[in-house]
Amino acid sequence: MESIDAYWRAANYLSVGQIYLLDNPLLREPLRPEHIKPRLLGHWGTTPGLNFCFAHLNRVIRERDQDMIYIVGPGHGGPAAVAHSWLEGSYTERYPDITQDEPGMRALFRQFSFPGGIPSHVAPETPGSIHEGGELGYALSHAYGAAFDNPDLVVACVVGDGEAETGPLAASWHSNKFLDRERDGVVLPILSLNGYKIANPTVLARIPDDELFKLIEGYGYRPHLVGPSHEEMASTLDVAFEQIAAYKEGSERRLPMIILRTPKGWTGPKEVNGLPVEGTWRSHQVPLTAVRDNPEQLAMLDAWMRSYRPEELFDATGRPMLAIRETVPRGERRMSANPHANGGELLRPLRLPDFRDYAVEVKLPATQSTEPTRVMGSLLRDVIERNPRTFRLMGPDETASNRLSAVFEVTDRTWAAERLPTDEHLAPAGRVMEVLSEHMCQGWLEGYLLTGRHGLFNCYEAFIHIVDAMFNQHAKWLEACHKIPWRRPVASLTYLLSSHVWRQDHNGFSHQDPGFLDVVVNKKASVVRVYLPPDANTLLSVTDHCLRSRDYVNVIVAGKQPVLDLFTMQEAIAHCTRGLGILPWASTDAHTEPDVVLACAGDVPTLETLAAVSILREELPELKVRVVNVVDLMRLQPSSEHPHGLPDSEFDTLFTTDRPIIFNFHGYPMLIHQLTYRRTGHANLHVRGYKEEGTTTTPFDMCMLNDIDRYHLVMDVIDRVPGLGSKAAHLRQRMSDARLQARAYTRMYGEDAPEIRSWTWPHASSS
Repeated sequence: MESIDAYWRAANYLSVGQIYLLDNPLLREPLRPEHIKPRLLGHWGTTPGLNFCFAHLNRVIRERDQDMIYIVGPGHGGPAAVAHSWLEGSYTERYPDITQDEPGMRALFRQFSFPGGIPSHVAPETPGSIHEGGELGYALSHAYGAAFDNPDLVVACVVGDGEAETGPLAASWHSNKFLDRERDGVVLPILSLNGYKIANPTVLARIPDDELFKLIEGYGYRPHLVGPSHEEMASTLDVAFEQIAAYKEGSERRLPMIILRTPKGWTGPKEVNGLPVEGTWRSHQVPLTAVRDNPEQLAMLDAWMRSYRPEELFDATGRPMLAIRETVPRGERRMSANPHANGGELLRPLRLPDFRDYAVEVKLPATQSTEPTRVMGSLLRDVIERNPRTFRLMGPDETASNRLSAVFEVTDRTWAAERLPTDEHLAPAGRVMEVLSEHMCQGWLEGYLLTGRHGLFNCYEAFIHIVDAMFNQHAKWLEACHKIPWRRPVASLTYLLSSHVWRQDHNGFSHQDPGFLDVVVNKKASVVRVYLPPDANTLLSVTDHCLRSRDYVNVIVAGKQPVLDLFTMQEAIAHCTRGLGILPWASTDAHTEPDVVLACAGDVPTLETLAAVSILREELPELKVRVVNVVDLMRLQPSSEHPHGLPDSEFDTLFTTDRPIIFNFHGYPMLIHQLTYRRTGHANLHVRGYKEEGTTTTPFDMCMLNDIDRYHLVMDVIDRVPGLGSKAAHLRQRMSDARLQARAYTRMYGEDAPEIRSWTWPHASSS
């Protein structure tokens, strides 16, 4: 207990020093204003409780030789995690200039929340962390994601009682229903019940203990209440780890969790300016805010730091005393040095089948149809079969709906709760993880990837917005990791967005939104990739590429409904490698300048573009049309803005600098303008896309509502190609009439006209 207490006091001392001190790290002289940072940033309130957990978990690791990592849910517990890794020695190993002595301590303090230093929260810079602090709600889902397929691993997850009020965290308690005791590790949740958020009490701290216990028991855990006592925490952890061992052996059904009740701002100033601080919301951030200017507060800080008795914790050089160093586990057993917390160290390439083996035979382009994601499902089936412990498919109850059902030929849905005879494809060892919470799917996958494994998240396009903020955090994590040499690359997070805007005509307006692409492209070019394969073979090529990639967020948008097959596999590989290109069989501008460029991105916009071109070829045979399809959306940016961007010279060659460009796009039109506004011919660019018009209607009527339909595209060409206007007036009127007739047909018969539903490319008229 004395050693644990010394470690805890040392961690608290280092945490306070990080928040306040520029110099005089060992208090060899009384504190003076020049020793204090000019801007005091950081969060103290949750920090002593975190340090308390670290001190006690280290003992468990050492005594049991336990493989363990931590997740810090309380968002700004950065001082604790940094102090912990410095005391364990891993911080110095990663950052040799931050030595374990007085100069290193000074540097450690100075860099915290300081220009050119490190953030105030638990960030990628912190050894041992896989969970970004600051945005709350995802601690448990990350922890369970790390535990899946790691049978010997315990993930200690500290959940803040403020964080526990979020919807994602409240749902994440149910992750235990997806845990296989044989294949997976376990999560030990520690609910840090310190009573307050930033300015308000927390709900769970203000309900009776019996009600709190019933809530936790209802989630399926065995709760243990611990007060602010070393003896209670130590004995409770011993009981908890015995229960974990019994669970792994099969004699215990429920896993333990700990409710740790401590004062907020524990061991800090009790009262400031006549107001209570410790045990209140006032300790949340910086308890003493005027230390530089107020001699009384300066003296309080000096007394506060000396209350930890630093002379007993650090020797004359500033190194932690032997008694403290001996509490630290050895080597990779240190939580701050555990390789699971730097997952790239454990990452192994997927054993991938040859995606070309799944190719759809295409004799003539645009004459037959295939469901692209159904073909992709066969590929994913064999990926799962070849990688039974390192690949998982996540999705919110939509795997079958998104036509990926082939995966159930080799695996089941993960399910460790009750099963009924009427259930299908449920098993504890299943590789498909479905839960009706996009937050949980995202969190599981992030935790799984960051600990060195692979996966894919499939979702209805409109509802991936639910995880916008989680995507933001993961993208920022990857971007920060690119600047940290010791962070090894991890498998990319790949989204498959299906059941997309143009084929949600049956569900209606609420299910029609392609705006996730706008969120994604605003992130750094080093992180994000966006693909819109127009048919099954291009989807296979893109999927293989994404599953092999590292340190990206890949977004694939592909329909599950039948679409025309445009490319042989060889053509698809070439097209996807280029990222965009001319469709020569649809174009009429060979060996000459085009009169107009018809560009397209996305399966339905591509179909409508081709149908429009077929009308133009028949009605205006002298018109020179170039058809350009875009698979890799980031090719539209200049090469100076994105690694995939086209140089200006190539872009101008493809799209021209002075001819009208009519771009039929899957998403919101403004995104194409955002990507191309620097291009020479941008003034000639006219984009069609989704413009917030939708309802329950037919597929083609959805296109007409948003003016991406074939008839409107023909009208756009007539309106924008110089000299066509009056010459093609009759054709324009017929196109306008055709739209009226198509809509009238849907109102009469409830479906699109046969010539629209069954349209294919008229090869007999092709040159």
